[in-house]
Amino acid sequence: QVVLVESGGGLVQAGGSLRLSCAASGRTFSNYAVGWFRQAPGKEREFVAAINYNGGSTAYADSVRGRFTISRDNAKNTVFLQMNSLKPEDTALYYCAGKFSLRFGISRQSSEYAYWGQGTQVTVSS
Repeated sequence: QVVLVESGGGLVQAGGSLRLSCAASGRTFSNYAVGWFRQAPGKEREFVAAINYNGGSTAYADSVRGRFTISRDNAKNTVFLQMNSLKPEDTALYYCAGKFSLRFGISRQSSEYAYWGQGTQVTVSS
C-alpha cells in the first residue's frame, strides 16, 4: 500500500507559477513511477506528466511541455510538479498517482496507476 498526499495548489494569476508536491508513505517509494493527472469540471481526467522510478525518464502532455517540469527526490519520498507560465486552461484538480514499476518507460494511462492521492486544486485566473 502506498499513500499519496498532494499539496501546493492554490489560486494564481495567468503567467504565474506553482509547485505541486506529492508526498508518499508506505512501501519503497523508489520502486514506483509517479504520474500527475488533472480533471477540470465537466471534462475527463487527463495525463499531465510522469516520471519513472529513478527520475531517469520523464514524459509530458503536449499542452504542458516546456512549461511544467516533473522531478523527484527519493530520499524525501516526494515528487514535484513545477508549473510555470500558467494559463486559465490549466485550472483543474490535480492528482498524483503511483505505479509499481522498475522500467525505464513511462505510462500515460491512468488505468495503469494503482495508487491515487486526494487531489489539490489549481485555479488560474485571467
